[in-house]
Amino acid sequence: MPSLHVDLGPRSYPIRIGSGILHDPELLVPHLNPGPVAILTDSHVASLHLASLRETLRRGGKEELLEIVVPAGENTKSLQQTGSICGELLKAGFGRDSTLCALGGGVIGDLGGFVAAIYQRGIPFIQIPTTLLAMVDSSVGGKTGVNHPLGKNMIGAFYQPRAVIADVDTLDTLPQREFRSGLAEVFKYGLISDPGFFAWLEEHLDEVLSGETDALMKVILDSCADKAEIVARDELEGGLRAILNYGHTFGHAIEVASGYGTYLHGEAVAIGMVLAADLSRRLDLLRESEQQRIYRIVESAGLPTVAPRLPADDYLRYMRVDKKAQGGQIRFILLRGIGEAIITGDVPEAAIRQTLQAFMES
Repeated sequence: MPSLHVDLGPRSYPIRIGSGILHDPELLVPHLNPGPVAILTDSHVASLHLASLRETLRRGGKEELLEIVVPAGENTKSLQQTGSICGELLKAGFGRDSTLCALGGGVIGDLGGFVAAIYQRGIPFIQIPTTLLAMVDSSVGGKTGVNHPLGKNMIGAFYQPRAVIADVDTLDTLPQREFRSGLAEVFKYGLISDPGFFAWLEEHLDEVLSGETDALMKVILDSCADKAEIVARDELEGGLRAILNYGHTFGHAIEVASGYGTYLHGEAVAIGMVLAADLSRRLDLLRESEQQRIYRIVESAGLPTVAPRLPADDYLRYMRVDKKAQGGQIRFILLRGIGEAIITGDVPEAAIRQTLQAFMES
C-alpha cells in the first residue's frame, strides 16, 4: 500500500493510499483520540460510504459515534453550517478528547477541518476523501475554511489532519463530471513543478480517464507527493506554497461571480489555468507551443476552457479580494515554462482584460 509522509515536525502525518483501506480499522483507529468520534459527511456520500466507515470504527472498538449529515454542494461551506455542526457536537457532549472524521469531497474536508480547528480551540480530525479532487489536493496540506458571498475560502485556518486515508475504491461511485473536475488539480502539479509528470499525463490520459487502477494510483501518489513536498517547505503559505494556487485567481473569481455551485471547483480551476497560461504567454513568459499543450490537455479531459460572459470589471473586483492580493494589487501565479511557476503582481490590467476577452463565452 503506497504511503507518504507530510513532514511538518510535531504536526506531521501519513497519507495512506490504497484499495479497500476504508475497511481497515488498523489504519484509522491509531490516529483517533480516546473519546467519541464524529463523522461529518454530506447527504450524497452518506448513502454510499457512511455505513462502511461506521462499521470500520465499530470493529476498531469505537462505539460512541455521532453522525452529522449536511446537504451536498458548495453552498454548505458556510459560517451558518459551521455553527450548526458545532451545535451538534456541543449537544452530544463532545470534548477535546473527541475526534472528527471528514468523509467526503473538498467541501466536507474544508468544512470539517475548519470545525475541528475552532471547536473547543481544536480537536483532532482525519481526512477521508472520496473524490479525486479531495484525494490529490484539498485533503492534504491543512487548508480549511468556508466561503463568503464576497470571496471563496475567505474564512478559515491552517489546521493539519492526523492522517489522510484515501481509498481509491470510493472513486467507483464518483460521477464522471466530478472525476474530470479533479483532474484539473492533477494537471496543476505538473505545470507548476513537475514537467515529467505532466508529460506522463499527456501520454496516459486515456488510461486515467478510463479509471485504470494503476494509472489512478500513480496520479494520486505523484500529486500528493508533489503537494507534500511544497507544504513541508512552506506550511503557512508565506511564499512558495502560493504556487499551488495556479489557475485559482481566475478560478475563484469565476466561482464567485457565477454563483457558488454553477461550476465545480475543478472546472473553474481548469478555466483559470487556461487563462493563466494565456496571460503568461502575453507577458512573454510562456511559449505558444506550451500554451497549446495546456489547452489541449484541459480540453481532452472534457473540462471547460472558456469563462462565463460577465463584465471584466466584475472579474477584476473579485480577483482584488483574492487572498494573494496585496494592497488591492492582484497577484498571479504564472508559468515561465511547463514545470516552473512564478508569483507576480507586476501584471498590466490591460493584459488581464485581453485574456478575459479572448477566453470568454461568445
